[in-house]
Order: sequence, then structure tokens, then C-alpha cells
Amino acid sequence: MKCFSIFIKDKSKNKKRESRAAHELRNQSKSDNSALSQTSRSLPSPRRIQELYKEKEHNLRVFSLQELRDATDGFNRMLKIGEGGFGSVYKGTIRPLNGQADPLVVAIKRLNTQGLQGHKEWLAEVQFLGVVNHPNLVKLLGYCCVDGERGIQRLLVYEFMPNRSLEDHLFSRAFTLPWKTRLEIMLGAAEGLAYLHEGLEVKVIYRDFKSSNVLLDENFKPKLSDFGLAREGPTGDHTHVSTAVVGTYGYAAPEYVETGHLTIQSDIWTFGVVLYEILTGRRTLERNRPTSEQKLLDLVKQFPPDSKRFKMIIDPRLTNSYSFNAAQKVGKLANSCVNKNAKERPTMSQVVECLKAAIRESEDGSSSVTSSSRMRSRRSNKV
Repeated sequence: MKCFSIFIKDKSKNKKRESRAAHELRNQSKSDNSALSQTSRSLPSPRRIQELYKEKEHNLRVFSLQELRDATDGFNRMLKIGEGGFGSVYKGTIRPLNGQADPLVVAIKRLNTQGLQGHKEWLAEVQFLGVVNHPNLVKLLGYCCVDGERGIQRLLVYEFMPNRSLEDHLFSRAFTLPWKTRLEIMLGAAEGLAYLHEGLEVKVIYRDFKSSNVLLDENFKPKLSDFGLAREGPTGDHTHVSTAVVGTYGYAAPEYVETGHLTIQSDIWTFGVVLYEILTGRRTLERNRPTSEQKLLDLVKQFPPDSKRFKMIIDPRLTNSYSFNAAQKVGKLANSCVNKNAKERPTMSQVVECLKAAIRESEDGSSSVTSSSRMRSRRSNKV
């Protein structure tokens, strides 16, 4: 894979080691290409993500390990802002290549160095984020790939998102995320997914949609992150992609869990799960609750969106500062997304339109809800 040919030109002491790493990555990419081409010869298919990446790889900056050490003060624990299955994420500051512009604050994700675990995810992030370009997808600025005596070093450098994730705000006890902000965040996330599904030459299945992967910028504008589990969608006459079942418990679509068959509709299901999280303020799985209330999707079945009981599961922290009609629309949308029949789920473009309608409903109805609640309060005070 030519995207790592720059390592061959590196004049550091790790020149040969980095060259071997580049060679291994090229071979992996070639084997992926040949494996898919053998299964999709029946119909002409669009270019694969590796081919699209070759056209845009020059946009990514290749960092040395020392540059990223300097950027994070030696990967200082005080600068650690997150941690997950891939490794740790640090806040850092990098210098521009020309040395003239102001230093840039970034997020640097470092792979856990024990073994090769996470290498495929690292490669997927480089390739997918190196190709995509959308305001609701996090921007990858560059990467670092080094094979040394102490093991491999795989790092990714992203734009910094100061408001952390949707998860941090949605489930915070100190802060209640406003109703309209919740809808606007989900709309932006839906537009990002719609772009992945319909806006590229190749369909991309995100496969890991959840509140912790929806990052927020200084204006609470959402951007999808963590593309390590992303996969190209089926091409030609294929209906699905067969793959090992991975992801976060409680979010994955049932047909994917049961068969390993991955489709665009798998993303729709997980989006529906998060819609119910923003409606209820509950996580998809909460083991500290009574057994009947631990699984969110089991709970919401008892409160259909078209019933008066639906109001009982709305996040109580919202009080009356939301439109009940809009909440019902979002509930019905969530139900359609988690339809057991994958073919009956909406497309992400349809989801986008439904959320826009819910936001309009909220703008029209929020003032009436607030005024009616004030009237009730005044009446009770008079009594």
C-alpha cells in the first residue's frame, strides 16, 4: 500500500523497521483487495476504499513518534482525555509544518503497545478517515506508524473536540442536555451516517454508532469518531458483508449478532437505540436497575409512542421543557429503526427528514409547552 511509502524515505534509526511495517501493511491491503474481488466478479463494482485512499493520502501528515511525544509532554497522564479498547487518547499541541502558523490543539490516540491487537482497526481508521469529508465526521489530520524494539507504535492525530462526547453530557448528573440540543446532535449524526451510506462512491457501514462515539465541538456540533470497526458495504449482487460480530453490547442489530451478516440496516438499528437513549436519559443497559428495567429496548415496549403512557419514560430531567408531539415523532422513528425486519427500517436520508420535522415541531411547540406549564404553576399558587 503506497500510503506508507513515506516511511522508506525516513532517515531515522528506525528506517528498516518502519520499512518492514510499510511492507506488511501493503500486503494486508492487497490481500483484502483480492479476497473481495473474488466474491464480486459477477457485477461491476465501484472502487474500493483502498483505491480511493490512494488519491487522498497526500492530505494526511505523517508524524514521527518524537513529534507526538513532544506534543503530549511524553504522553503525560495529566493530558489523557479518554481511554478505550484501542488505547489511550491524549490532548496535545502540534506545530505546523511551515512553522509560521499558530500551534494546533489536537487529540492523539495511541494504540496499546502489547502485541498487534488493534492494528487492523488503526489501518481502517487511516483509510476511511483519509477518504471521507463531511462536517459531521471527525477530521483525521495524520498518523504515526513505527515498528521498534519495544513493539509497534500506532498513533492517530485528530482535530480536538472540546465538548467531549454525547455520552458525557446525556448521562451527566450535573448537567441536563436541553431537548432541542439533543435533537440537533442526533440530526447531525444522522447526516453523517447518511453521507457514509449514500454520499460516497462506496457504501460505508459505520458499525459502531453509540453516544460515546458522537463527539461535540465548541458549539455542540456532532462529529462521528472511531472508524476502526467500519467496513465497506456489499457490492454487486451481494446483500451483506460477512464478518465477526464486534461492537458494544446492547447496540448491535439482532440479525448481525445472530448471523454475522452486516448491512447498512445494521447502522439504522443502532441509531434507533441511541434515539431512545436521548428520549429517556437512560443507557441501553443499566444493571443497577430492577431486572425488568435493565434493558432499555425491553422497557420502552411497555410505553408505545402513540399512547399517553409514553410520557412516563421521557427523561424526567427535561421537566416540561420539550414538545410532547415532537417526542412522540422521535419515539415512532426510534421504533421504526429497531424494527426486527431489517428491510422495513428507514434509510438514513428518511431519518434525517424525520428529525428535521421533529425539530420544527419542537420550535413551534416549545413556547406553548412552557407557557402552559407556567399557567398551571400560577393556578396552583393561587389555590
